[in-house]
Amino acid sequence: MRPDTPAENVDHTAEAARLERTAGRYPEDAEALLLQAAAHLELAGDRPAATALYDRLLSAPDPLDAPHLVRALKAANLWEYGHEAEARAIIEGVRTAAPRDPAPWVIVAEALESHDELEAAHDTFTQGATLLLTDVPEPPYATHPLLFGRHRVRRMLGAAHDDWDTLADTLHSASVSLDELHDPKRVWSLGSDNPAELEAEISRLRAELGAHRETLSRPFPVAVLHWPATELDELLSAYPPLSSEYPSHEAHLSTIESSLRELSSSGTANLGIVTGTVPSYEAFAASEASSPTEVELLPQYATTLAARGRATPWPPERGTACWCGTGKSYEGCHGAEV
Repeated sequence: MRPDTPAENVDHTAEAARLERTAGRYPEDAEALLLQAAAHLELAGDRPAATALYDRLLSAPDPLDAPHLVRALKAANLWEYGHEAEARAIIEGVRTAAPRDPAPWVIVAEALESHDELEAAHDTFTQGATLLLTDVPEPPYATHPLLFGRHRVRRMLGAAHDDWDTLADTLHSASVSLDELHDPKRVWSLGSDNPAELEAEISRLRAELGAHRETLSRPFPVAVLHWPATELDELLSAYPPLSSEYPSHEAHLSTIESSLRELSSSGTANLGIVTGTVPSYEAFAASEASSPTEVELLPQYATTLAARGRATPWPPERGTACWCGTGKSYEGCHGAEV
């Protein structure tokens, strides 16, 4: 599907089939591709087929990159076509597992919210925020929906603002405040005869649409390419002209961190790192009818890997291993203050 294809013109069943075929050609990316296929099947209304894809991923012999995300998506999908008890059991399992990825927390909390389980949704959002954001000076981009969802549910519950609600307001960049967007009385304005109330609701809807468009305009992170030491040695041995781009592995790692910090300080959100391999890069160069020695090909390769779901969010969550592969915590490695 082309990025500019209007959603109403998409044949979701055909797109799911295409993604399944692509997953067969790129088994290393099967997890991300099959998750996209399952999403299209849900949009097509074929929820049992989507569940079958989630089960296929969960029963695969190789470990998944994001097993809790797959389980969360399966639970949300199951609940939508009548399998509430199974969905609840999976949701409880996700919460007990306490994943370090914010996406499963958001998905299961929103599933509870959509079925009017507001207290449970609030508890889930709060549990995820407590785990991922305690003592974190700057919430990573991926955690923003966790804070926004928690703010929304608390408004529906009539709870007073707390520190995380204030933080959510700070992170929210639209022209209409979160308090307005999450006002539980908004539904009444849609039936109002008051022009001022209708105009205010139109402004709120435009702000929401703008936020959704901003999210969809960058469905995958702005990613920087990382070569492990052995892969970089192989790359430079096969393609010496790239030595000007990579004078040493240490310099390469330092450049990655400094580039990401510069992007972050300039206001760019949703950043990530993709790890390259020489065979994959050679295949990409061949698909572009280009030589692997062309430096301009490297950022294109990084973008392609990110689009195929291969990006790791940056910065890593607090206490997790550094992206460089040393095994040290990020704070004790490249995340140390400079």
